Amino acid sequence: MSEFEKKILEFKEKIKVVKNLPELNKINSEIFGKNGIINLEFKKLGSLSPDERKNFAASINSSKKELTEFFSKKSTEILDKEIIEKVNKEKIDITLPEKDFKIGKVHPVSQVIDEISCIFSEIGFSVEEGPDVENEYNNFTALNTPENHPAKDMHDTFYLDQDMKTLLRTHTSPVQVRTMLKGSPPFKIIAPGRTYRSDSDQTHTPMFHQLEGLHIDKDINMGHLKGCLNYFIKEFFEVEKIKMRFRPSHFPFTEPSAEVDIGYRIENNKIIIGEGDKWLEILGCGMVHPNVLKNCKLDPNKFQGFAFGIGIDRLAMLKYGINDLRSFFECDYRWLNHYGFDPLDVPTNYRGLSR
Repeated sequence: MSEFEKKILEFKEKIKVVKNLPELNKINSEIFGKNGIINLEFKKLGSLSPDERKNFAASINSSKKELTEFFSKKSTEILDKEIIEKVNKEKIDITLPEKDFKIGKVHPVSQVIDEISCIFSEIGFSVEEGPDVENEYNNFTALNTPENHPAKDMHDTFYLDQDMKTLLRTHTSPVQVRTMLKGSPPFKIIAPGRTYRSDSDQTHTPMFHQLEGLHIDKDINMGHLKGCLNYFIKEFFEVEKIKMRFRPSHFPFTEPSAEVDIGYRIENNKIIIGEGDKWLEILGCGMVHPNVLKNCKLDPNKFQGFAFGIGIDRLAMLKYGINDLRSFFECDYRWLNHYGFDPLDVPTNYRGLSR
């Protein structure tokens, strides 16, 4: 037996007892590498005669093929064994919840919308929605807004065409127009959604959230409006008593119109909503203007109603102690982790709206 054949047998024995791929790869280099046994043996061909060279090369190639197959078989064996060990070690029951699952947070705006919807659903209001991109008629004209009203100026409204006929809605009031045009009384709806105005500072952003409320029926009066808002404010701020006043105001789409203030006091540098010697404005409201009813194909002599508009972002700031409106839209996870809500903590009146 030649020296080469002895080394081949030695490598076969080494391969048989190898336990892992790094060791096997090391043996592979010793056999097939640049300075491996196969290449060193091929280098001897130059010193042989043509007849000897042919037989010697055939012997080397045969040994090379044999070792390659032996090596490949062992490699497959090791890989299969590692996979089986890994599967047995890391066996997972896919019906179990993820161990490292991190629960996300519900944004305060989404939470407040859910809270408000929950409150008004208890007294018969349904939720309506409308498009963010509106036409000028629904956003202004149908709501009795004069042609020269400042709200129509380009520095206040985001227009999407040169004719100023298409725009990003400046309030959610167009939803009440769409609702009245497509149906028949009575109407009892709330309409939460995004609105847009060209304004930006600590308490204003170009995009914000608003909620419109509307109740149209026969013999509706300001007393119904006051009772509705009194109920809402107490439920939302989760207080037993509320000090509330109506201040005369002006909105093109309501007559009479009012701003609603609620009492509060400062205690330990915190705003305590409910009663106190200070007043805080929280929303605007009024009886729906007869012209709005006419524009929506309703007879103002037969039907009356009230409407109110609430700034959702501002209510969230008041209730949860958030002092800068711009932080609502900065996508800062640390902020959301602090002010956000458990996604399973769904607002309900019977067990409390908030945490």
